[in-house]
Amino acid sequence: MEKLLWCLLITISFSQAFGHEDMSKQAFVFPGVSATAYVSLEAESKKPLEAFTVCLYAHADVSRSFSIFSYATKTSFNEILLFWTRGQGFSIAVGGPEILFSASEIPEVPTHICATWESATGIVELWLDGKPRVRKSLQKGYIVGTNTSIILGQEQDSYGGGFDANQSLVGDIGDVNMWDFVLSPEQINAVYVGRVFSPNVLNWRALKYETHGDVLIKPQLWPLTDCCES
Repeated sequence: MEKLLWCLLITISFSQAFGHEDMSKQAFVFPGVSATAYVSLEAESKKPLEAFTVCLYAHADVSRSFSIFSYATKTSFNEILLFWTRGQGFSIAVGGPEILFSASEIPEVPTHICATWESATGIVELWLDGKPRVRKSLQKGYIVGTNTSIILGQEQDSYGGGFDANQSLVGDIGDVNMWDFVLSPEQINAVYVGRVFSPNVLNWRALKYETHGDVLIKPQLWPLTDCCES
């Protein structure tokens, strides 16, 4: 009986820690520089990844580098990382190594970002507001590991931690969706205008998350859409 009650308490605590809700038309707001403000996400799929697509909206107003999306495992803290480096541009890391997509300035308006990668070819794609940058290659043959820690707003320098206030995001993040395959150009453009193709790793409309520190949930600032999920 005691063992049963203990297991029940653990289950209740876990379900309270990770909210599971439709976040449509909402955004996570990180209002200030912090080493303690972040959002933890729980993946729906627990499988290793041979490909992925991550799409989200980001709106930031900082003059330094900052982390946007951090996906760590116990063997690689930068298993997947989407990062903005001041004066250089957007970088995408897979399994540690990273590739840079140059840009002189962070956009001052909310920006829709999609990053894709596939193990078979190593091809990495970056899409900004539905427009592709030149394809590059990274970590051909690599497999993204399991037992993940997924963080918004901070870069993980250790599994689930090691945060640096000087790499924190100040601004908004929303519409975070992730698939275990590469979306086609037509699908990415459809996601940009508001359609969602059944994301099976992270689903903004059924998100498992936990906020930490000074993080708020507010209505999103980018254009609202009424497109349905397909």
